[in-house]
Amino acid sequence: MVLTFFVLMLMNIIKTGHVSALGSCPKCGNVEVPYPFSTDDTCGDSRYKIYCNNSNNGNGILEFKSAEGFYYKILSIDPSAQRLIISPPDLVQDGDTCQTSDFSLQGLRLDEHLPFNVSTRNTVILLNCSDNLLRSPLNCTSNSLCRVFQDKLLEGKNNACKGGLCCHYLKDSHMTSYVIRVRVGGCTAYTSVVDIRPEDPVEKWSYGIELQWLPPN
Repeated sequence: MVLTFFVLMLMNIIKTGHVSALGSCPKCGNVEVPYPFSTDDTCGDSRYKIYCNNSNNGNGILEFKSAEGFYYKILSIDPSAQRLIISPPDLVQDGDTCQTSDFSLQGLRLDEHLPFNVSTRNTVILLNCSDNLLRSPLNCTSNSLCRVFQDKLLEGKNNACKGGLCCHYLKDSHMTSYVIRVRVGGCTAYTSVVDIRPEDPVEKWSYGIELQWLPPN
């Protein structure tokens, strides 16, 4: 009877592809790696995989990898709130076109089989948008917060992100919580602000993409 129970439990583990969680991982440089995050196969929970990049002169940087294989720097982790904030991709200029550094992968996409999703506290600012977006429910008006970003933060910078149509939206339940998309025919660049306070100076906005996670079973 005991043997049968053990076999059934083992089969369930294999079926779900999840091995029992291990202890907390060691620091990444001077950065704590809180449970359940895992930086290698010997610690943490394998469903909460993040990466320790020690290439910066031994100063460890934690990174989150998207489903498409793009690495985003982790700015902060709040285990009590089950949230982490990753750095938005860089704005780059390709000829006369404004793009983000993850443009070739069509932006951020999370693996829907993992316990992460994009939180509803993100205000996404889209740049270099096609006129097609004027028919969308996004705010692409002259009062859009993206105009403040363009006029203030990008002022004086020599890049193609300063002009052109831009839009913003608050990530909510009506939109997919696994994707921030950029593409030709839509918008080619984006950034994100967590828990935005429009009355604050634009340079003091909290730039980042907040992800939340479900706790381990």
